[in-house]
Amino acid sequence: MSRLWDKGAPLDAAVLAYTAGEDHALDDRLVAYDVRASIAHAEGLAAAGYLSAADYESLAHALTEIGAEHARGEWRVSLAEEDGQTALETRLTERVGAAGGRIHLGRSRNDQVLTALRLYLRDAVSELVAAAGTAAGALRRLAAEQGEIALPGYTHMQQAMPSTVALWATGYAAELDDDAAGLAGAARRYDRNPLGSAAGYGTPGLALDRDATSRRLGFAATHEPVTAVQLSRGKAEAAVLFEIALLMSDVGRLAADLLLYYTQEFSYVALPEAFTTGSSIMPQKRNPDVFELIRGRSAVAAACLQEVLGIIAKLPGGYQRDLQLIKVPLFRGIDLAGQTLAILPPALAGIRFRPERIRLDPAIHAAEEANRLAVAEGIPFREAYRRIAARLKPG
Repeated sequence: MSRLWDKGAPLDAAVLAYTAGEDHALDDRLVAYDVRASIAHAEGLAAAGYLSAADYESLAHALTEIGAEHARGEWRVSLAEEDGQTALETRLTERVGAAGGRIHLGRSRNDQVLTALRLYLRDAVSELVAAAGTAAGALRRLAAEQGEIALPGYTHMQQAMPSTVALWATGYAAELDDDAAGLAGAARRYDRNPLGSAAGYGTPGLALDRDATSRRLGFAATHEPVTAVQLSRGKAEAAVLFEIALLMSDVGRLAADLLLYYTQEFSYVALPEAFTTGSSIMPQKRNPDVFELIRGRSAVAAACLQEVLGIIAKLPGGYQRDLQLIKVPLFRGIDLAGQTLAILPPALAGIRFRPERIRLDPAIHAAEEANRLAVAEGIPFREAYRRIAARLKPG
């Protein structure tokens, strides 16, 4: 198998396995985006006179076919191919001959894979934004159906002030909406076209219209200057993972509330059996595994962010192979957020609060009583506070 960078010397199998790692398998999710970017690049080459119209048509048709075959599962990127770029160009050259080799004029694997990755991020983040909105909607439905049920509001793990299921659920819904807005805002860093920056220093001797390619691919802007492209590597990914970490922190806290409410000591909620599991030794047990794993995966999301930040920390300018390692935590973070947001709405739909088990401490209205007293008697709140505290003091 010949790779894009091969110059004829053999590559040790152990070196290939170590350097490629799982990158070839990860690239499978980028193939469709690489196809789109490759067609746009070929169109740019043709517009600049570096490809004949016939070669462009042949390349565009073959790329579309190869992408469709991949989507149908007829081929996958192999370890021998090392990466998606080699897999695509190899199949393209086999299909159209010399024209397949002409498509790499004016690009490097560096800007090629980064373009595919940014196109992928556009779709992946859009799906997460929609999924966060769906989860927020499930919380609002819960509030509409059971919102009048009284709940104690806690500070320092003590009953503090009166609340309701509606206040509890809509608070989390509002934060998920905020998380969705944060994710959408991360586009500022990845909605810029890197194609044509090549290995980070442009394409000397070629007159390529990068702005036209940006328009073809729907990017908001062309990433300039070319030297900034490689310096930006990891920043868009970290921005997305930061927003994912915040989102997962919110759903983790929601899960922590429900896990507390599900304990026998509280018994504020009943969870749907379909979202709990049994014990292998204790016949009476139903374990809230789904919500425990949601809580735990908030830590995994934070770790994904830290992994990316660690990889890019103090790298020198230009491309470094370390950057390949960003894909693993990036895809893991996106996947766990998507899986969590997918399971959350049906899990929430089965939750039933148990008003007969919810007991509010009679003193929970103390702050409200202090407010009323201060207004009624025209006294400072601090004086009203002391009077109510004295009245509630045991003995």
